Amino acid sequence: MTQHLEIYRKAGEFVAWPANYGMWIWGDEVVVVFSQGFRGEQESLHARDKTRPFIGRQARSFDGGLSWSDELFTGTIPGGTSLSGDEHVVEALQSQPNIVVERDIPVLEQPIDFTDPETIVMCARTGLDAGSISWFYVSRDRARSWQGPYRLGDFGLPGVSARTDIVPLGQHDALFLLTAVKANGDEGQVFAARTRDGGRSFSFESFVGDEPEGFAIMPASLRLPGGDILTFVRCAAPRGPDRRAWIDLYRSSDAGKSWRHVGTPVPRVGHNSNPPTINRLADGRLVLVYGYRDAPYGMRARVSSDDGATWSDDIVLRDDGGVADLGYPRTVVRPDGQLLTAYYYNYGADTDRFIGATLFSV
Repeated sequence: MTQHLEIYRKAGEFVAWPANYGMWIWGDEVVVVFSQGFRGEQESLHARDKTRPFIGRQARSFDGGLSWSDELFTGTIPGGTSLSGDEHVVEALQSQPNIVVERDIPVLEQPIDFTDPETIVMCARTGLDAGSISWFYVSRDRARSWQGPYRLGDFGLPGVSARTDIVPLGQHDALFLLTAVKANGDEGQVFAARTRDGGRSFSFESFVGDEPEGFAIMPASLRLPGGDILTFVRCAAPRGPDRRAWIDLYRSSDAGKSWRHVGTPVPRVGHNSNPPTINRLADGRLVLVYGYRDAPYGMRARVSSDDGATWSDDIVLRDDGGVADLGYPRTVVRPDGQLLTAYYYNYGADTDRFIGATLFSV
């Protein structure tokens, strides 16, 4: 049985992009973070008002995702008011020009315990292109309060555009999968950074795959029981009328020091591309969810029973979207084994963008 839900929807607003932030579950309590702005003129993909900031919001459920209340994101945003949104606002509202890293983004002092289920970490950034600055937040009370921003570093790269993708390796040890700005100043290429001291410092470990001609961004990762790490990457060829977009899979057997390309679990996700979200069920199966940005627009999933070596055909979760401006999912597994995936959605070019969810089993 598949059940569609609405998490957050208000007339005239443009709310979107859970994949940039995160979604977490503790029993029946679920929290998802997203951006809230306002509708504006339709461009090639988005119909958002770029003259008003995109602020952080979050929604909370106490019944496994069936009902929700909304909250403001309480973390401090360096340089401005738009959270991970410089590319969505006019220059006067952008955060990056106002940030002095040494002043505005300090080094974390209290180490993160990555094995503590009550502690969650969320990454954020200014924009996507050259000079992009990234940081992270920590919450130790189920996202009721956030500490940060804290420094990730620039790793000597042209820019870092971080979304939340963290693989715990030990109490104070974790791999952060991030996106680098390419040498030409465009987004992007996935790389792995590691902290061994609970987020107080980070080292560059490796690039995930070769530098792409288009982009390879927005990883979604998990660690298998044997220790290997799988990283799924949103990929797209350079823009053009026949542009192709897909999801690639890489695997590391040495804690992110090197990667091998396993395959392409999703060969087509629509002209504008869309990021993956990955979860492992109690029976060991992997479930990959993504937004499909060609007609019929909607949300889809694929399943693997062999740790990503082979994948099922598409499972269409819904195909009632109006235009390509949708997707960016995050997914959690409920205690009853059902999957709850959150995403942004629309029913047409002239309709609001809202945060929806689908509860399903495979």
